[in-house]
Amino acid sequence: MRLIASDIDGTILGHDGKISDRTVEAFAAAAEAGIDIVFVTGRPPRWLDPIRDRLGHTGTVICSNGAVTYDLSSETVLASHLLDWATVDRVRHIVGGLTPEPYFALESLTGLHVEEGFYGNRTSQFGAGIVPSALTPDMADGGIVKMLAVVHEGSADEFLELVSPRLSPLLAVTHSAPDLALLEMGPLGVNKAVTLAEYAAARGIEAADVVAFGDMPNDIEMLGWAGAGYAMASGHPDALAATALRAPRFEDDGVARVIESRLAALRLA
Repeated sequence: MRLIASDIDGTILGHDGKISDRTVEAFAAAAEAGIDIVFVTGRPPRWLDPIRDRLGHTGTVICSNGAVTYDLSSETVLASHLLDWATVDRVRHIVGGLTPEPYFALESLTGLHVEEGFYGNRTSQFGAGIVPSALTPDMADGGIVKMLAVVHEGSADEFLELVSPRLSPLLAVTHSAPDLALLEMGPLGVNKAVTLAEYAAARGIEAADVVAFGDMPNDIEMLGWAGAGYAMASGHPDALAATALRAPRFEDDGVARVIESRLAALRLA
């Protein structure tokens, strides 16, 4: 084990926005043992405060499902993969023809742009102070790294099954929302595993030496790529099907328990 790659939400961070003391201690012990740590998330860079504040992580975070590589210490984008406006516009028309009243948002390197109706009756889950507006081609000037689509009925699994056959040739489509029909779409061929593999290769680390943790469909490729990919026992069925390895449930500090066990094995080796 030379590298630990962990998802954030539902894996080490709860819906209450908290990371347990045991998890904090486990990551600190891994870092002290000289193991590289990278967080791999669907979150944008502006949503990384829990990692910095609770874990003291100031290294690399792979954001937006692999579309952005971000350095927390300097608060700079190290690399990015972008969506062009032509693809965004085409996707909007395709989804609009498949389901009534879809709403869209664009995550760019400069912020989040949402159209009227995106939040429905929910309070904004994407940050305070975001004013809905029409999505326009000039938003591509900020570098679009993720497109979001939501419908206010049904599940994310149902929404994904409906649109994926038409959208998969155009861009990467996945989801990580446990209770919202929200899809996350990024540049074609880009996912958590692709960018994590680039990160590891740059450090001379092979997949066999990577331990990864995740809980949702946007973690599937990463769990399959890592030499030891652990799906959270509390995770989505598709994530569980992607790997034979299981971490205990999030509520039982699953990631911490696996890290503790693997560190103990290293000390005995």
